[in-house]
Amino acid sequence: MHIAMLAPIAWRTPPRHYGPWENVASLITEGLVECGHDVTLFATANSQTSAKLHSVCPQGYEENRSLIPKVWECLHISELFENADAYDIIHNHFDYLPLTYSGLTTTPVVTTIHGFSSPGIVPVYKKYNGKTFYVAISDADRSPELDYIKTVHHGIDLSQFDFQPDPEDYLLFLGRMHPDKGVREAVEIAEAVGKKLILAGIIQDRDYFDHYVAPHLNKDRITYIGSVGPDERNRLLGKALVLLHPIAFAEPFGLSVVEAMACGTPVIAFERGSMPELIDHGQNGFLVDTVQAAVDAVAQIQIIDRAACRRHIEQHFTVRRMVDDYLKVYETITGYHQAGFLNRQQGTRP
Repeated sequence: MHIAMLAPIAWRTPPRHYGPWENVASLITEGLVECGHDVTLFATANSQTSAKLHSVCPQGYEENRSLIPKVWECLHISELFENADAYDIIHNHFDYLPLTYSGLTTTPVVTTIHGFSSPGIVPVYKKYNGKTFYVAISDADRSPELDYIKTVHHGIDLSQFDFQPDPEDYLLFLGRMHPDKGVREAVEIAEAVGKKLILAGIIQDRDYFDHYVAPHLNKDRITYIGSVGPDERNRLLGKALVLLHPIAFAEPFGLSVVEAMACGTPVIAFERGSMPELIDHGQNGFLVDTVQAAVDAVAQIQIIDRAACRRHIEQHFTVRRMVDDYLKVYETITGYHQAGFLNRQQGTRP
């Protein structure tokens, strides 16, 4: 089976720092190649992969602001679909735009929906519902208006995350500096418990950061260190007493949550979106609803067995499990395709 993997081009694949969609596309690609499959990765020209690399965009447009995003997105997506007949299946990680090309090829297209940026994009998914295939990254993120072939939770490369049984006495926030991610609430929690807080991640909303976060920064208690690469991320996650994840939206997945637990670090998260699918309350973290409940949870964090956090990820969130799940999806799709089904989610002939 020859698989075309369509990655986004906001960042390099895999990303140096931020870039969750590119990261997942990379993990699946490398996992498939390791299993002996023929994969072509459509990504930026500076991407790193053991698969065949096909590129038209020189680097991520978030890394080179002289690149006009829509221009390079059109060139990138059209490059794949103009060569679509060379592949047995196209795996799309580029959101809804590639769906508008899918009617121009008989090669089946499966899209991993990495969340919905707004309800306004759903009409595109609805138009191609039943004509292409959709994978959800959590049951919580399934739209009732769409049909899905499967839910596939993300997996991570455990070799990138060292288990740390003995943490230091600091709290960690790892994510975008944006109201959705609850940075302000993380600061409130840290101040209430009187512990050091390290903030890491890109600033996505500068006004929010300047108004609600920057005034609280100081060297002794609350520090912002910017975006971090894999090595520093591994160290920060492993040595943290706990990862704070007080999200203000229904998060589709949350890679930092499973990455923290892979290091043995428990997570305190607001119970929204996919969090109950990732966190076993009282076993590898706590699901809470308020800042005060999070403060109370910090006081109980010592009851969490850090080794149990690691085991939970080894059992449920590895790259191999994710790749195996996608291979089953591919096999189902190619079976439908060979049988001549058009309405594939429903399994009915035209």
